[in-house]
Amino acid sequence: MTEQTGQTGQGGRRPANDGPKAAARNHAALVSAAREVFAEHGLEAPLSAIARRAGVGQGVLYRHFPDRTAAVAAVLEENVRQIEQAAEDEDATFAGVLGVLTWHLVESAAFIGLLHADRAGSRFDIRAHASALSERVERALRKHLPEGHRLSAANDFGLAIAMVSVAVTGPTREKREHQALAAWRLLGVEVGTVRPYGGG
Repeated sequence: MTEQTGQTGQGGRRPANDGPKAAARNHAALVSAAREVFAEHGLEAPLSAIARRAGVGQGVLYRHFPDRTAAVAAVLEENVRQIEQAAEDEDATFAGVLGVLTWHLVESAAFIGLLHADRAGSRFDIRAHASALSERVERALRKHLPEGHRLSAANDFGLAIAMVSVAVTGPTREKREHQALAAWRLLGVEVGTVRPYGGG
């Protein structure tokens, strides 16, 4: 079954997006749009804003994300998948994978929410899922943690990530990145270039 996108660009409409890869393209566009919208407006942002940002109609949005929790979970899964891919790269270094992790902390309100999903009052039913994703992030990074590193103790690494995530605040991406890097620096941890996996 193919999907058609909704509005975009010239004339406010996008041509029919038929073909066997349409669903995958739309899903990727929606995840990217959700990450941006949640980062800009928080996890309470209207789902319609995600559809508009992705250039698809409401029907396409709800086929992929039947509710807000599904949208948050999709962003979380993509963030973790990129960190895992970065860790599996043959040229991966601990600092480099930390750079990818930091990019996701800076770009994604949903990812910050993941790290604090056990807080009382969370309205998103992602706690069990969040725990599994957090473990995947830590496993991916620990593969490259140098022996004797200051974060090598059992609980120190997870705690450090949570501490840095709390520092990721600010009205602009530049401010949030500055805060994240400052927090890593105060922890005495070297971080590589802050970018998504595969980014330039």
